[in-house]
Parts: sequence; C-alpha cells; structure tokens
Amino acid sequence: MSFLIDSSIVITSQILFFGFGWLFFMRQLFKDYEVRQYAVQVIFSVTFAFSCTMFELIIFEILGVLNSSSRYFHWKMNLCVILLILIFMVPFYIGYFVVSNIRLLHKQRLPISCLLWLTFMYFFWKLGDPFPILSPKHGILSIEQLISRVGVIGVTLMALLSGFGAVNCPYTYMSYFLRNVTDTDILALERRLLQTMDVIISKKKRMAMARRTMFQRGEVHNKPSGFWGILKSVTTSAPGSENLTLIQQEVDALEELSRQLFLETADLYATKERIEYSKTFKGKYFNFLGYFFSIYCVWKIFMATINIVFDRVGKTDPVTRGIEITVNYLGIQFDVKFWSQHISFILVGIIIVTSIRGLLITLTKFFYAISSSKSSNVIVLLLAQIMGMYFVSSVLLIRMSMPLEYRTIITEVLGELQFNFYHRWFDVIFLVSALSSILFLYLAHKQAPEKHMAP
Repeated sequence: MSFLIDSSIVITSQILFFGFGWLFFMRQLFKDYEVRQYAVQVIFSVTFAFSCTMFELIIFEILGVLNSSSRYFHWKMNLCVILLILIFMVPFYIGYFVVSNIRLLHKQRLPISCLLWLTFMYFFWKLGDPFPILSPKHGILSIEQLISRVGVIGVTLMALLSGFGAVNCPYTYMSYFLRNVTDTDILALERRLLQTMDVIISKKKRMAMARRTMFQRGEVHNKPSGFWGILKSVTTSAPGSENLTLIQQEVDALEELSRQLFLETADLYATKERIEYSKTFKGKYFNFLGYFFSIYCVWKIFMATINIVFDRVGKTDPVTRGIEITVNYLGIQFDVKFWSQHISFILVGIIIVTSIRGLLITLTKFFYAISSSKSSNVIVLLLAQIMGMYFVSSVLLIRMSMPLEYRTIITEVLGELQFNFYHRWFDVIFLVSALSSILFLYLAHKQAPEKHMAP
C-alpha cells in the first residue's frame, strides 16, 4: 500500500513537471512558430519532467520522504527512461527531421535516419574509450556503460557553461566594466549614420536616373554577353552615362557600413541605459553581486587549479566540512550532523532551482538566436538532448554536495562509476572555459572603445 502511495506522489509530480515543460515549450520556445510536430513537444516535455524528477528524488532523499525501496525503484525507472530518451529516441528523431528537410532524400528518410542513428551510436560508444569512467567488471550492456558516457558529455557541457558564467556574470553586473558613454558620443555616431544614409540615397538616385536614361536611349536591350562583354561593361562606360556596376559596389559597401553603424548606435544606447540602471538601488545591488561573484570566480579558478595540480577530490561535502572547521575554530558545542543535513538541503535546493532556471534561460536565448521555421524542430530536440545530459550530469556532481549517508542510494542506482574522474574532468574543463572567457571578454572590452573612437 505504501508503494502505491509513494508512486502516486512521484507520478503526480511528473505530470506537473510535464505540464510546466509543455507550457514552457508553447509560451517561450514556440510562441512565434506553428507547432506541426507534436512528437517534438511531447519528447521535450517528457525529458524535462524526468530530469526534474531526478532532482526531486534527491530532495526526497535528504528529507526522508517516501519509503527507501520506493525511492530506489523510481530512481532506477527514472534513469532507464531518461537514458532511453537521450540515447535512442532523441538522436533518431533529430536525424529523421534533418533528412526530412532535404527534398532529395525525402523518400528514403527512414533508412537514412536509421543509418545516422547507428553512426551516432558508434561515436557515442567510442567516446568512453579514452576515459577511465567504469569499473572493469561492468558488462557491455550494463546501465553504467550508458550513464558513464552521458556523464562525460554532460559534465563537459556543465563545465563550459559554468566557466563562462563565472566570468561573464561579474562582467555583466559590475558597473566597473561599463564604458563611459555620453550624449555627444551617441549624437556623433547618429550623425555618421545619417550622412551614410544620405550618400546611399544619393547614389541610388543616380543609378535610377542612369537606368532611365539608358532605357530611353535603348541601351538596356543591348546587354553584353559572355565574360569579355561583362568585363568590358565594368571597365568602360558609354559617354555621358554612369558606370552602374561600380556605383552598385559602392552602395553595397555603404549599406554594410550603415548596418555596422546602426548596431554600434544601438550598443551605445544599451550601454547608456545600463549606466542609468546602475545608479538605481537594484543596479547597486547587482553591482554588489558582481563583486561577490568576481571573488567567487577567482576562488573557483584557484581551487580548480589546486585540485588539478595535486589530483585532489574532496571526500566530505562542503557544508559538513565548513561547519566542522568553524566549530573546531570557535570551540563550541554544535550538532554538526543535524545542521549539516538541513543546510545541505537548502544548498542542494538552491543549486537545483538555479540550475533549472539558468538552463531554461540559456536554452531560450540559444533557440531564438539560431532557430527558423524549418530548423525549429531539430533545434528543440537538440535542446532536449542537452537538457537531459545536463541534468544527469548534475546528479553526478551534486552527489558530492550531499552528506555521506545520503549518497548511498545514488551510488547504488548509478553504479560503481569513477565519480572522482568526473570531478577532476569538471575542474579541467571549467578552468579552460574560465580562462578562455577572461581572454575573450578582455579583448572585446579593449576593442569596443577603439571601435567607437574610429572616424
């Protein structure tokens, strides 16, 4: 009876997560597109639901909600479903929709989709060869074989996003990095933009008048043919007539310049708005957060370097370790086990909420940046693939933030993976991503003033 009650709680929460994923798909991702393939929407919502259920089970583990055997059963079932989606269903549908967009392959889309999926499986399986991610006793068809490879991809993605976010967040929030933009700068750039537009209009008028004159003279019907005729038309022109080819080239160059000037003007307006926003109470609050995250970024880079150099992986979760150090330093009586449980719950909850929110925001921006009416289904499936791998990898890494007694069931479900490898791999990719982001943002920040100062 207790198993049925526990299962009803988990299934109800999965239905709610599925509904939220469905609404997010309709209200955010596909609000500008017509939904033609409901299978894509279902796959995205199911992936989101089972991904969130893994986080829910982590919280249930800390709080002691549900029976232990029920949690173990739902952990196993949840992992099997999410792996089935990520390894078999989503890659096949991605290949299917890619082939469907190619008219020449439309009739053979099913066998070609199967061939693409087999290609994906080959590279997916070969991915695990260079990494020490498994115990030698695992069989080739064990669930650990699949989780370990998904973990490598997901941890790499998490580390790349975390490294960039750790650097970009203080750069975005802190007013220290804002350029000093005045109304004079904006007016000067707008004046250049208007002058460029006037020149473009003037040249297009000349082209229109030249074409009208040529039409009246009957020169339009005597178009040059062949390579030498075209070359002659470019290098020479009739007396009293305009060289339309050269003028068109000048217009194209000026139109490209006007686009660049427009983007620079919009960037200056956005920077000015950020300067005004930084003077408000909310802006000062985010400025303070920027300084806090900059310290966190330096500390994280330093600790990642130490972990890589000394091949170090923590055995105790950060909360318990921090409380033990504080208690020993102050010499007070304190129930470390009791408070570490509650603080770990809060910390894991914050990590889960911020991870889901940050990933959804990133996915939305990425979708709007590259999607079109033809590629939208493929991109949504790619986002579902990224989301599922990201959340599976989050479970692998969050495990270290939990007290030892709560890691047991997660370790049993995931199998005897080389968990220390994933933490070292995260540190390596995080360090590379953070340092690359620092270099990229430094060069972008250095070149921005020079670009606007150019005549």
